Amino acid sequence: MPRFVLPAVEAAATPNEPGRASARIFAHGSFEARWYAPRGTDPQAPHGRDEAYVVVSGRGTFFCAGTCAPFGPADMLWVPAGAEHRFEDFTPDLAVWVIFYGPEGGEG
Repeated sequence: MPRFVLPAVEAAATPNEPGRASARIFAHGSFEARWYAPRGTDPQAPHGRDEAYVVVSGRGTFFCAGTCAPFGPADMLWVPAGAEHRFEDFTPDLAVWVIFYGPEGGEG
């Protein structure tokens, strides 16, 4: 039976995949949900697919494609494929859902 509710508390307890900074929680077609909770710094590199973040906890500044903006709980952040992005000056409790979707190169 498929799961329709993916609790954040379970996602937070899921270990990161080897070699990845996030844990894969769910996938269906091109949709992939991951849990990401960086500590200290955010060493991300651009990704090949479009992505969205939903902030569960924490605050800080989000840098994307040369622009910075503040973020907090319940905010959604969108990143086009290939864009340089990262969380900056964030609180130690930062935790986000990461949603990857679409083809390599984005849906542009």
